[in-house]
Amino acid sequence: MTRNRIAQMAQKYMEHDMIARHTDLPAFPDGRVRLLNAVLAHQPAAAPQRELFSLVTALVQMGLDTHDLVKNDVSGEKAGTIQMRARQLKVLAGDYFSGRFYHLLAQAGQIDMIRRLSEAVCDVNRIKIALYGKMKQMRLNAEEYLTHGAELRSGLFLSFGHLMGGLYSRLWPELLERFSRCEVLMQELMRLETPDRLNESWGVWHILQEGSEEDRKALAARAEDTGFVGHLMEKYAIADLLGGMLRQSAGQLQVLLQRLPSDKLAKELQALVEPFFKGTALVPAAAIKELG
Repeated sequence: MTRNRIAQMAQKYMEHDMIARHTDLPAFPDGRVRLLNAVLAHQPAAAPQRELFSLVTALVQMGLDTHDLVKNDVSGEKAGTIQMRARQLKVLAGDYFSGRFYHLLAQAGQIDMIRRLSEAVCDVNRIKIALYGKMKQMRLNAEEYLTHGAELRSGLFLSFGHLMGGLYSRLWPELLERFSRCEVLMQELMRLETPDRLNESWGVWHILQEGSEEDRKALAARAEDTGFVGHLMEKYAIADLLGGMLRQSAGQLQVLLQRLPSDKLAKELQALVEPFFKGTALVPAAAIKELG
């Protein structure tokens, strides 16, 4: 499967000199978009509009992910002009990406999909609020972290289940959930190479749940100490645990592909699964980034 054509189509809506100069954007959700586009191509009712549907979903996801980059703890007193401008532009960029989906679907007369995607955005935001609440209150366990992460990634894409026929309608939610879980696990492996992103990672919740009482107390008190957190990640072999879970989830996803009615589609989607198996050996970040 070649690099997603939808990413190229989305580029013209995402390129803006002001945004490029002052802020970074999240990774494009390439894997999920390719998955959606490929499956919709095998649905008679959706095939003619599959590129439009994939494009607008990608833009909405980019909008949500861009908003997530905004640091809520950066105040006007603490941040300089450059940081505040970047923060403001992230908010505006997220709003812009989200708004484009409405315009594109309205032009195509797809009013029902506007409603469905809008409802999905509300559902995703509810999941985020619940997740952040549990994290703040330290009531989150490691499995819930993965489950909510997969839900946040799959929420928008579930909107198209009504367009799936026959066996596809039953397999789509499971296929999407398993794929999204693999993406979360891959992302967690990437976090291990970025010390300043470890304090809210899966490894932290795992140690708070399974670690010794001494380590749990120390971690709760020193969560911002990147060196100490990194030490605990090594002590509890977090990379090995994540690699094992990713290998297992990718294997389950591979088995699921064999149940698809189309051998051609299963073979096409296999190309999306292979990077997850490579990810268990911590492939270079450049190779992982393409997953989006």
